[in-house]
Amino acid sequence: MATATPLTRRAPAASPAARRGGHRGRRREAAAGWLFSAPALILLIVFLLVPILMAAWVSLSDWGGIGSPLASGVKSVGLANYRALVTQPGLPQQDLAMSLRDNLYYVVLVVPLQTALALFLAIVVSRKALRGRGFFRTAFYFPSVTSSVAVSIVFLFLFADSGVVNGLLGYLGVHGPNWFSDPNGLLHMILSGAGVTRAPSVLAGHGFLGMSWWNWLSGPSVAMMTLVILAVWTTAGTFMLLFLPALYDISADLEEAAVMDGAGSWTIFRRITLPLIRPVLFLVLTLGMIGTWQVFDQVFLITQGNPAETTLTPAYLAYQVSFGNEQWGQGAAIAFILFAIIIAFTVLQRLLLRGRGDAGLARGRRL
Repeated sequence: MATATPLTRRAPAASPAARRGGHRGRRREAAAGWLFSAPALILLIVFLLVPILMAAWVSLSDWGGIGSPLASGVKSVGLANYRALVTQPGLPQQDLAMSLRDNLYYVVLVVPLQTALALFLAIVVSRKALRGRGFFRTAFYFPSVTSSVAVSIVFLFLFADSGVVNGLLGYLGVHGPNWFSDPNGLLHMILSGAGVTRAPSVLAGHGFLGMSWWNWLSGPSVAMMTLVILAVWTTAGTFMLLFLPALYDISADLEEAAVMDGAGSWTIFRRITLPLIRPVLFLVLTLGMIGTWQVFDQVFLITQGNPAETTLTPAYLAYQVSFGNEQWGQGAAIAFILFAIIIAFTVLQRLLLRGRGDAGLARGRRL
């Protein structure tokens, strides 16, 4: 016996008046959204976009710091300020190379150390067995909210020639260095201890940005190491707070299942914890990398680029060239070179982390 198939009832088509009313409603919602967003957009345009565009023009002009950069007397010089820094041998190129070398060592040391310490502290204070977790979270975060001026002054006393650090080293029978006055690079000091006191010809005769590879490979100076310690101590607490929510979101069932399968603490951390907190890890690494390339206040307050320009950074160099030497075009050009470096490192970091994450997921599927 044949059965009748039920007919599906179609919704009646909207009338032209209803469609016009829907369009008007969406337009009103869009207008309301733009109206509420207008104050923030105006502030961003006035205090962010316009200054960036003016700085870009200054980097391409001969502005002398007097009057408006948009005045009729200010002439364009094209890429002359960039060429003086990148391609033309001279003091500007040498200073830029020194600042990039010093800052690169600062980034290479600070970013991994502060990330590892922040993750370790987050794991410690996220344990339910730890008593007084609120106290420890506050204590670890406290250096991050302390004034950078106050912290810098404290470090000046700690690492002075007769300061606490050298005093403690003296008790151990170690003669402490002159921390803020020693320009020797750590890698050169290690090679000197191994008997290598002269630069090999292949490193001394070639280089980049007017600096030999031997000087590029000098390592961070003793003075720079104090800034590295300061940065790690003051920033680990902030990144700890970013890791904590990600750790709390990991289901306890996953760890319990891994323990029942015989996985140890290191295996659980490597196969479960790290893959699940990878987005937060990328955020922490990106923020850390941007912050370390833009370091200025510690350099300004403690060393001002000394000794022998071994703590010079591009951010401080841009300030020094602009406000000290009144070379405003070159100072702005240094700022945009630094901006390009930050963008390049951020993209590279993203590609590396994404590649490692995909490889880790593939290994997990095979297991």
